[in-house]
Amino acid sequence: MKLHKGDNVKMLAGKDRGKTGKISATFPSDGKIIVEGLNLIKKHTRARQQGQKGQIISKERAINAAAVALICKSCNQQTRIGYRIDGDRKDRICRKCQAVI
Repeated sequence: MKLHKGDNVKMLAGKDRGKTGKISATFPSDGKIIVEGLNLIKKHTRARQQGQKGQIISKERAINAAAVALICKSCNQQTRIGYRIDGDRKDRICRKCQAVI
């Protein structure tokens, strides 16, 4: 998976299309990611203890990694990710401005 935790991404599909956010978790085996504040669902929880109330919680849901595009830190545009090999290091690069991400 080319996307990592902490990357800024822009949503390309879904109800939050066009919004940006930061990746909080990745699931490479499933090809899914969780973006902070986007793709929210409402989860109803029951009261577990005496005197406690049930509530409705907004929670981020995992989305397909193909539904987002990385935002480059240097050129501030949505871009695809390429790779450059420098000796024994493999760096991710922006396809538009060739800067190391």
